[in-house]
Amino acid sequence: MVGGSGAEGEPGSEGTRTRDEQGARDGQGVRDAEGYEGDLGSDELALRRLMRQAVQEIEPGDRALDHLRQAVPARRARKRQAVVGLAAAALFIGTAVPALVHVTTSNGDSDDRTSIAGNSQDAQGGSGQGKGPDGGEKDAGAKPDKSKGKDKKDKKGKKDGKGKGGTGGGGTGSPDPSTSEVATSPVCDATQLGATGSTNPADANGAVYGSFRVSNISDSSCTVEAAGAVVAVAQGAADPAKVGVVDHTAGDAAAGLPDPSLEASPLVLQPGAAYEVKFAWLPSDKCPTDSGEPTPNPTPSEGGGSGTPEGGTPDGMSAQLGRTDGGVADGSVVVSLTAEAGAPSAGATITNACAGTVYRTGVLPAS
Repeated sequence: MVGGSGAEGEPGSEGTRTRDEQGARDGQGVRDAEGYEGDLGSDELALRRLMRQAVQEIEPGDRALDHLRQAVPARRARKRQAVVGLAAAALFIGTAVPALVHVTTSNGDSDDRTSIAGNSQDAQGGSGQGKGPDGGEKDAGAKPDKSKGKDKKDKKGKKDGKGKGGTGGGGTGSPDPSTSEVATSPVCDATQLGATGSTNPADANGAVYGSFRVSNISDSSCTVEAAGAVVAVAQGAADPAKVGVVDHTAGDAAAGLPDPSLEASPLVLQPGAAYEVKFAWLPSDKCPTDSGEPTPNPTPSEGGGSGTPEGGTPDGMSAQLGRTDGGVADGSVVVSLTAEAGAPSAGATITNACAGTVYRTGVLPAS
């Protein structure tokens, strides 16, 4: 009986708490409404009460608190990062701008400072000389004027040297004519270029040097951006696996080729002008030696006839031997250059070559 009354009392107590909480909320609402009675009318108070009653059953979701716990620190972290970024940007601007202004000003005043230093040194040197007939004042006063005039001439010469710099690209005065011409000239196409190839006799070590000459055969200037493709093709007894093409570098085995620093790319070709691509064949092995047996090869002789003589060969046929003893196999390498895709290729044949490497240069201004 006691247990039953205790069990029945629990729901009653929960209902009592709910009504107390509801009453407290209503009382609070009444007190709020009474606080604004002087400012709000009856309609506004009634509307206020209806709106509170409409939302009093709304409760936050189950994960609303977790979301707030994560979102609030994240928002604070973003604010801190933004503040730090703005501070870093302001510091960078505050240090970079004065340094840039200082560098610009110092470069502008360097020539004037050099001139002033030269004048002061000349004046000091003149004051140390012996006195003239009138006490030396005339000579000492004339010396700085001469040095000043000389300094002006030197300064003018420096400016002229900078403004009239050659095509080497080292001047800092007016724009280099070759550079501006490269920017305005179109790239050479296949129809504008013609190439020829040649080789020199082999030296004592079997090395062969040659060159390709590529000319502008059109009526307008064009720009060469690359030397072209160089290919080596093995023929006869030459082994294709042992024949290759590499770029010439400073200090490699092709000592007879020009230094790579002399290469010029891009290069503007005027009508009729040309550039060169030089190469060197350095053998790595000799051609193999044939050691086969002689083979009869019957061929018709000049004196034709019919019948078979007693020797056993038909009349008019003579037995010829293809080789009486062993000899060096015939091998060669054809080195070709294609300046532009679609342009005619120029070739140079290297005889008695079976294995080795072709070293090639880039664009070299033709002499």
